[in-house]
Amino acid sequence: MSTTPQEPATDDRLTVLYDGGCPLCRREIAHVQGLAGRRGGAGLCFVDIAAPEAGLPPAERAALLARFHVQRADGGRLDGAAAFVAMWERLPGWRWLARAARLPGALALLELAYRGFLRLRPALQAAARRLEPAPGAAGLTPHLERELRSDHAGETGAVWIYRGLATVAGWRGDVALAEFARRHGATEAEHLQLVEAWLPPARRSRLLPAWRVAGWLTGALPALAGPRAVHATIAAVETFVDRHYQQQVDHLVAHGGPEGLLPLLLRCQADECHHRDEAAALAGPHRPWWLRAWCALVGAGSAGAVVLARRL
Repeated sequence: MSTTPQEPATDDRLTVLYDGGCPLCRREIAHVQGLAGRRGGAGLCFVDIAAPEAGLPPAERAALLARFHVQRADGGRLDGAAAFVAMWERLPGWRWLARAARLPGALALLELAYRGFLRLRPALQAAARRLEPAPGAAGLTPHLERELRSDHAGETGAVWIYRGLATVAGWRGDVALAEFARRHGATEAEHLQLVEAWLPPARRSRLLPAWRVAGWLTGALPALAGPRAVHATIAAVETFVDRHYQQQVDHLVAHGGPEGLLPLLLRCQADECHHRDEAAALAGPHRPWWLRAWCALVGAGSAGAVVLARRL
């Protein structure tokens, strides 16, 4: 009887859900795909969950990007160390490690190690990005470089808006507002990583410390006034951001640009529109004069920040 390993049945395939926007993940998955290729695929298929064509809702995508996941043919998912073990079982040269992970207590230790890695991952990702060229940097015109610099500054400010909001929500004990800040902040942090992959550090705004402070205050000050002020502020910011991204989309449609930049901008714009619509619905149609004045100031400030970020 032959002992040659057999290709898993079609309904036994394992889908690896990976972050194509992470330089660490890209290198690891390229290695895994090479190993799987030696077994005709090894019953593995790969989906880049960071790609626009994945079509995932922002909240689900953020959850999948936070930890490594694989998906079984029946739709069930494994994450963390268990997901790695399930993948290793399919790879030549790595099955021994999967067997070792099945020993008593081994999987728990691997999970602890993985959680430790997750704490270091942002710093490792940043270091890896500095060592690799931006995918489209060589094809960026001066105009597109200025626009991406303003995008990077804007996404930096957005991350800090939600940090300021989360800080005040924590002081007030407002669980709903804190959850709103967590969900939206995770999406903005993802946007920031995507833009950073296109724009080398040397080409980013020199005013990033100012954008962080301005962002924090834009989130914290309305949070002191309550949820309606927060939601109206976010709606005002995202209304401007939608127009800002649309200008860049129109330019790329008319003049072209590096491959992959247009899908990135469309994805970010769609997420921002979702944030705008959710916040506007929560704020309601009737807003006092002082809140309308504040939102007008926020919109004007956003426009001024873009002008500065394009230049500095």
